[in-house]
Amino acid sequence: MNAPASIATAASTDAAAPALPPPQRNWLIPLALLSLYLVWGSTYLAIRIALESWPPFLMAAIRFAIAGGLMYAWLRWRGVAPPTRRQWRNAAIVGTLLLLGGNGLVCYAEQSVSSGIAAVAVASMPLFATVFNGLYGEWPQRYEWLGLVIGFGGVVLLNLGSTLSGSRIGAVALVMAAALWALGSSWSRRQDMPQGPMSTAAQMLCASVALALTATLSGERLPAHPTPTATLAIGYLVVFGSIIGFSAYIFLLRSVRPALSTSYAYVNPPVAVLFGVLLGGEHVGPVDLAGMGVILLGVILVILARGKTARRMRAAQR
Repeated sequence: MNAPASIATAASTDAAAPALPPPQRNWLIPLALLSLYLVWGSTYLAIRIALESWPPFLMAAIRFAIAGGLMYAWLRWRGVAPPTRRQWRNAAIVGTLLLLGGNGLVCYAEQSVSSGIAAVAVASMPLFATVFNGLYGEWPQRYEWLGLVIGFGGVVLLNLGSTLSGSRIGAVALVMAAALWALGSSWSRRQDMPQGPMSTAAQMLCASVALALTATLSGERLPAHPTPTATLAIGYLVVFGSIIGFSAYIFLLRSVRPALSTSYAYVNPPVAVLFGVLLGGEHVGPVDLAGMGVILLGVILVILARGKTARRMRAAQR
C-alpha cells in the first residue's frame, strides 16, 4: 500500500483519457512501469527487513515523516500553495486511515506473516472499496458482485493456508489494513483534498504524527543498536518506496490510461512473493498460491466491470 487515496482513486474514476506525453518522453513510460512493479512489489520485503531492528509503528512514522517532509519542502520551494485548514484536516483523516490503519497494520502483521502473503492479502483492497462505495450509493453491478464473491472467497482460502492460519493476529491485521485503506480511499474521493503531490505530502506528514503517537502508546522505543541492514531498509522505503515510486505513479497517471497506471495492483503481489522467496527465504504453500490466484481473479473482475460501467456512463453523456 503505497499510493495515497486521493491519487490512487483518481485512476479508476477519471472519466477522460489522459493526454499522451510528447514522443521524446515515451521511453519513460515502460521505465516508470518497471520501477513501479519492482519498487512497490519489493517494499513488503523491505518492511520485513526493517522490522529486524525497528518496531513497526515507529518505523513507519520515521519513513513517512522523512518522505513527507522532503516532498512538502520541495513542493513549497517549487511554489505550490500549502493546503488550507480544511484540506489539512481531511489529509489528517485520510492519512490516518491509509498510512496508520493501512500501512501501519501491514508493518505490524509482517512481524508474524511473510512479506509475500502480506502483499497478497492487501491485494483484496479493491474488493473492500467496492463495498464502501456502495454506502455512498455506488452499488456494485452484476459482474462486480461476481468479482466480490470470488475475491472474498480467495481471502477465506488464503486464511486457510499455512502462513495466515498460524498467525491469526497477523491475518486480522491484514484484513483490517485492506479495509481501512479502502475506507480512506472511498471517503477521500468526496472531500476537499490538496491537489496532486501536495496531497501525498500532507497525508504522510499527518500520518507520521498518528503513527508516532501509536508507537508511544504501544510502548515502542528507538532500538539501541539497529543493524545497518534494517536502517538501510528504511532508507530504501523513504527514497524508492515513497518518493521515486510515487513520482513514477504520478507520471503514469498523467501519461497513460487508468487501466495501465493501476496495473501495479495485479503485478505487485506475485512480485512481492517472488522477492520474499528468492531474497527473504520465505515459503509459500500451495493453498497460499491458490488464494493469491483467486483474490487476483476477483480484483480483475471488479476493476474490469468498473471500467465497463464508466465507459457506458461516458457514452450516455455524449
